[in-house]
Amino acid sequence: MSFTNIRKIPSPEEIIAENPLPENLKKIKAERDAEIKDILTGKSNKFILIIGPCSADNEDSVCDYISKLAKVNEKVKDTLFIIPRIYTGKPRTTGEGYKGIMHQPDPHKATNMVEGIAAIRKMNIRAISESHLTAADEMLYPSNLPFVSDLLTYIAVGARSVENQQHRLTASGIDVAVGMKNPTSGDLNVMFNSIRAAQSSHDFAYGGYEVKTSGNPLTHAIMRGSVNKHGDNIPNYHYEDLIRATEMYYDKGYKNPAIIIDTNHSNSNKKFYEQPRIVKEILHNRKYNSTLRKIIKGFMIESYIEEGNQQIEDYVYGKSITDPCLGWEATEELIYYMAERI
Repeated sequence: MSFTNIRKIPSPEEIIAENPLPENLKKIKAERDAEIKDILTGKSNKFILIIGPCSADNEDSVCDYISKLAKVNEKVKDTLFIIPRIYTGKPRTTGEGYKGIMHQPDPHKATNMVEGIAAIRKMNIRAISESHLTAADEMLYPSNLPFVSDLLTYIAVGARSVENQQHRLTASGIDVAVGMKNPTSGDLNVMFNSIRAAQSSHDFAYGGYEVKTSGNPLTHAIMRGSVNKHGDNIPNYHYEDLIRATEMYYDKGYKNPAIIIDTNHSNSNKKFYEQPRIVKEILHNRKYNSTLRKIIKGFMIESYIEEGNQQIEDYVYGKSITDPCLGWEATEELIYYMAERI
């Protein structure tokens, strides 16, 4: 086999022991986990907002952004449940390019996954300590989940991973909310099959053990648009798309039906500045239709301190080095707009 061992990665227990989540922050996480559960099960009418950079590339700028979110959160917390994005792995369609802080704790230096895992824990713990907001991340690699599972309130399974059996089975053992994106093909049956699998109990191999899971009733749908055979982006946030998804949800009898709308990616045709317009359209449709109002539980928005994106070598503080994002001024305005109209 053409594998070369670079360095041994410590066990999750060893990594967590080096940088544990303090008891006072565990309490904050437990409270936030309970709050999002109440939203997804219909006990609370708050609206979920998962928002932040495309990828968490720099601890200082990410925590600076989240501190800004925390100040806004104090003004909107009666209607919105804000979850900052701390996305530490970046999916690459071709495998080339920056793969996230998990691989490169410093984008300007060589890969080092041991340092990357430590950097992820440090960033998340700092963010919780400074903002009292627990984060969302994408489960790009199921085997890496134990390194961060005690830190996250929300986990997403991406469009390229949603058909993967290991992602589905691992999600069935997670005890926080998990969002399943529709695949890039746009086939909603794939997404719903993934939700079904994750809501069910399974026996499988994980972390060196044969394990049994109880199923995750908080698994739900994320609509992110699709790409057709010609490479064109096709949105699926319009009224008719959401009605169809809602009908499929109820016809199949899933637990806790919920839809999160990803306002970027194929839904925005990768035009980050379209996100506020998309939010406004969905809020209008949600107000118009009581069924949509009940099932659409939140948005996923890509936002950072500076709008747009840049090359790694340019280095503008708080500007995305992966996909382009809304800037802070537009973000703050959009959050207040949402809070007034939920």
